[in-house]
Amino acid sequence: MEMKECRSDLKDNKKIQEAIKTILEEIGEDPKREGLQRTPYRYAKACEEWFSGYQFEAKDVLNRQFTESCGIVIEGPISFFSHCEHHIAPFYGNVWIAYIPRNHVTGLDKMVKLVEIYARRLQIQERLNQQIADGLFKQLECAGVMVVVSAKHLCVCSRETKNASSNTVTSEVRGVFETDASAKQEVLKLIDLSERI
Repeated sequence: MEMKECRSDLKDNKKIQEAIKTILEEIGEDPKREGLQRTPYRYAKACEEWFSGYQFEAKDVLNRQFTESCGIVIEGPISFFSHCEHHIAPFYGNVWIAYIPRNHVTGLDKMVKLVEIYARRLQIQERLNQQIADGLFKQLECAGVMVVVSAKHLCVCSRETKNASSNTVTSEVRGVFETDASAKQEVLKLIDLSERI
């Protein structure tokens, strides 16, 4: 799965380019100015990559599994970059994924790709967290999944409150992590330990 692929209806999309020209005019800029002449084209091309996650689902990246039983598997921090659906402003940060396999494990790179398909959509952090947890839990039929996301939102940093130091942390648990507090604590300790290495 190559995440730089784009939806065919976004490729060289003239509607996006015209919309950006209109926005430039409305904020008081001149789209014909030298530095802005290719901005609508560049923005449309960027959209191909930023929003390429709509064409994939969890089953597309978690399609290779290996028969194996083991304890907790943790992957992270997985860096991501997304756009909030409220302002189309960027937010970015790290994801930690922990799961307890029943009978199957997946490649470690598959968890990175799973984060990418959901991050490359218009998002809110809470939904991003849920989609990653649900995708892994359903496709691998895990005993448990825990996903922690920490992100900085430019809509918070750059407008209204202008709080550049604020981070948002969310978590989702599925399966045994919903009832086993010690398992959750073990994951949090292991994440903390990995951050110090």
